[in-house]
Parts: sequence; structure tokens; C-alpha cells
Amino acid sequence: MEEPQRLLIIDDEANMRHMLSLLTGKAGYVVILAENGKEGLEVLARQEVDLILCDLKMPQLNGLEFLTKVQELGVDAPIVMMSAFAAIEDAVEAMKAGAYDFITKPFKADEVLLVLERAGEHLKLRRENTLLRRRIDDLEGSYGLEGLVAKSSVMLGFIKTAVKAARYDTTVLVTGESGTGKELVARGIHRESGRAGKPFLAVNCGGMPESLLESELFGYVKGAFTGADKNRNGIFQEADGGTLFLDEIGELPFDAQVKLLRVLQEREVRPVGGARTIPVDVRVLAATSRDLEEEVKTGRFREDLFYRLNVIRLHVPPLRERLEDIPSLCVHLLGRIADKFGKERLELAPASLKILLRHHWPGNVRELENALERGAVLAEDNMILPEHLPESLAGLAELQQPNIAAAMATLSLKEGQRELEKVLIARALEATGGNKTKAGQILEISYPSLLSKMKEYGL
Repeated sequence: MEEPQRLLIIDDEANMRHMLSLLTGKAGYVVILAENGKEGLEVLARQEVDLILCDLKMPQLNGLEFLTKVQELGVDAPIVMMSAFAAIEDAVEAMKAGAYDFITKPFKADEVLLVLERAGEHLKLRRENTLLRRRIDDLEGSYGLEGLVAKSSVMLGFIKTAVKAARYDTTVLVTGESGTGKELVARGIHRESGRAGKPFLAVNCGGMPESLLESELFGYVKGAFTGADKNRNGIFQEADGGTLFLDEIGELPFDAQVKLLRVLQEREVRPVGGARTIPVDVRVLAATSRDLEEEVKTGRFREDLFYRLNVIRLHVPPLRERLEDIPSLCVHLLGRIADKFGKERLELAPASLKILLRHHWPGNVRELENALERGAVLAEDNMILPEHLPESLAGLAELQQPNIAAAMATLSLKEGQRELEKVLIARALEATGGNKTKAGQILEISYPSLLSKMKEYGL
């Protein structure tokens, strides 16, 4: 069983503290009481709490001043503000200062418990995100492949095999679908190898014109062709002592395949137009999204080069085979995207995560990163909601289509409106993880109106 959550209630009215203490204590919370914001800070200095229910208007240190001090202390407990003054300006100011939600007095008992339950779920999600970040750091530290995030057994097994391969100075063929992170794997192998302090160079064999490929790989001597006004080292020479990653090796022209095989066998290169060979000490890692065995059968890829490259093969699992890695990947990628956009943090709404977990991910991790980056651009604050994600994601189209079946079952405009309102409010609450203030903003209705409609519809 989970431990009961510790709730700090701050209110200068003794009757209100007593009533809230009885209400929340019966609901299973461990209650700590404070008469004002100053006393609340003293409680936080002595012990940790999970949730805070705080009055806005208090002597000595009011609710907004208390919020500011809590932010400075780095307390992660969600704070729900209370006030007998229902002015929307107070709610907006409290939310800007860092409050999780805002309720107005007088309130119903079930309203208080509902808000606290939602705040507790929000805290749990936030702490799970923090734990995932730590697990990611632990995995990177344990396996030495920085940037590779894994929780699933299939990916953990892959990383362990990759680390073993990194320790032996031999060629490695990395296979997998586009977007799975084959270059990331190659860079991790290089960092884990004995060549880590030497150069790592990457070449896309399919992105270079065939006429330039040989001179880029092997270099050229002065006068070898028009424009060759001086000697130039090739990529193999530049990577001497280090690692060369040949991406999309299946795109390599047949003539270049012959010369690459000779380099791998003889460990020396002959620059274009040169009469002498130059020894090179380079570890070659190759990657492809093609089926090279099929390419060999059809005569498009040399069989001897295939066997020379295929000493150790590492197949990167597609994202659809390791869906349990998605939450960890989201935490990792959102941290990187937040840094890129200069944001303090980015979070994923629970409804958004559900959509990501249902998608098939033909574009793999690259598609996931693009989807999150789009969400970060469109999000108005730090929370990525379902409507911020690409419409192409599986299940998102269904979420964005109104459920009008119940509304169409009646000819009454009032009844139809009720059914549509109920669906839209439920969707907004799901998308915001139960945050009623944000849900009201999405629905474009006032906070009191939302509470009234939630009660009316039993939400």
C-alpha cells in the first residue's frame, strides 16, 4: 500500500482549520496545521509535505508571499490556494506565482477533496519524471552509451551487447529502421572504446555525389583532376587513430565498394591520382536501413564486403517494439528540447502520453522527437496538451473529433448541448491532468462556471 500523503493546511481561521482537518483526515491524509504563512514556512523547514492547502488572505505572511518563499526554497509540493474573495485577478496572480489550483470559499467538501486528489496525481507524475531522469543518468553511467535511453528489456540487452562490441577493435554493422538512432549507437561505441580520445567522423554514403565520393574518402594529390591545386587528405586520413562511421553503407556505389574493401583488408589508402599508398589506423563502423543480405543476392552489394563489415552486427530495435521506453524517452527529449528553446522545463500531459503510447511510430525515435518539438512550439506554457501534437498520431484524430453520438440521439437542443458540453469538459480535464484552471482556459469559460458544470454533469 502507498503511504498516506502529508497535507499542510494554512489558514488564520481556527474554525476553517478544524473543519478542513476533519475532512481531509477522514479522507486519509496526514494533516499538519499552521495559522499563517510564516508558521507554514517553519513547518516546511522541519519536515517534508506532499500537498499544501493555503489561504490567500492572512496576517504576517499572506498566501502570495508564502508562494514566493516556497518557490525560493525549491519545495515541490503542489499548492492549492483558498480565498473568500472570488476575484479572477487573485486566481490569475496565484497561478502565475506557482499555485497548482485555486478554490473559492465557501466550497463543497467534495470540491476540496477532488482538487487535492488531482494535485496529488500531478505530484506523483512530476516525481515519476524526476525518477525517470535519474534512471536515465544511471543507465548512461552504467553502460557508457550516452544518449541511449532504455527501460525495456530488449533495449537494455541491446546496450549491453553494444558495450561488449565497443571493447574490441573490429568492424561493426549497425542495422535498423530509419530514425532508430544508428549514429547515436556508433558514437556511443566510439566513446566506450579505446579510441575515445581520437577523432570520430561520420559520412553519409547516400548523401554524397558519386563523382566526389572517392576523393572525399581517400583524398587526392595535386593535379589529379581539374581544380586539384594541392594535396588533400581524405576522411580516412583525417580519422586516423579514431573511428569512421559510414552511414547508409548500402547506398555506396559498386566501384567504391571495391576500394573500401581494399582499405579494410590492407589498412591503407591510395589518394586519387597518387602513386603511393598511405597506411591508416581507422576503426570502421557501418550502418544501413537496407537488407544487405538481399542486396547481395540481387548483386547490388558485394558479398565479400558484406562479410568484411558484418563481423559484429547490432540491430537497433524499432520504437514500436519497446513502447515502455517512451515515457523515459519523453523525459530525456523534453529536457533537450527545453534547453534548445530556452525554457525552464517542459512537461507532457497524461492525455498526451496516452496518445504517444498508442502510436505505431514508423519514424521511430526521430518521429517522436519531432512530435515533442512541435508540441513545445505550440504549447502556451510548459505543458504539452493533446492538441499540440501532430494530427497524424494514432488515436489523436479520435480524441479531437467530438463524440456526438449521444447528442444526435435526441432532437432536443438543450439535451444535445448538455451532452456535448459534458464530453468537451471531460476531454479538457483529461488533457490538463485535472487542472481545472487550465481546463477552464481551454474551454474559454470562467472558473466558477466550470465548477458549476462539473457538479451538474457529475464530473
